[in-house]
Amino acid sequence: MTRFARLTAIILSLFALSGCGYNALQMKEETVFKAWSDIESTLQRRADLIPNLVETVKGYAQHEKETLEAVITARAKATSVQLPPEALSDPAAMQQFQAAQGGLTSALARLMVVVEQYPDLKANQNFLDLQTQLEGTENRINVARQRYNQTVEDFNGAIRRFPESLTNKLLLHLERKEYFKADEAAKAAPQVKFN
Repeated sequence: MTRFARLTAIILSLFALSGCGYNALQMKEETVFKAWSDIESTLQRRADLIPNLVETVKGYAQHEKETLEAVITARAKATSVQLPPEALSDPAAMQQFQAAQGGLTSALARLMVVVEQYPDLKANQNFLDLQTQLEGTENRINVARQRYNQTVEDFNGAIRRFPESLTNKLLLHLERKEYFKADEAAKAAPQVKFN
């Protein structure tokens, strides 16, 4: 083989590899990991706000001990279930994590129902500030989940699309990532009953 032929073969190989998606797939996976970190940080913000909210409500609603304890227990469970980025491909781990977060969301909803029974509490500035921060955090969590699911869709599509699928199968062996799904309890509309 002549020197020119070798040089041509090397150049053609570089062009072929540049279109295989090796680097792009790794960057897409990193984007998924970053989006997951965004979810974790907003969930941590919510977990940090809850003790302050519970203490504020506790001052007004001493006899609502069961509801307050349910929130504290749900917060402890939600913060104890961790899902490291390498487990994002594990459906069972993702389901366990989402169940713990859903339990906290449900407990907070019950707490807000209790709050409705205390007009003085609803007018308390500390409570209003905490409630506003918590509502904003819930919105951030929702946005972070949507962004995460978009990056997962992009990543999962990329590892299935040719030529990236070939690169993944032969070189990278990256696994499909799990979507963040809605809590099962959220599928049923809440029922409002007036006495």
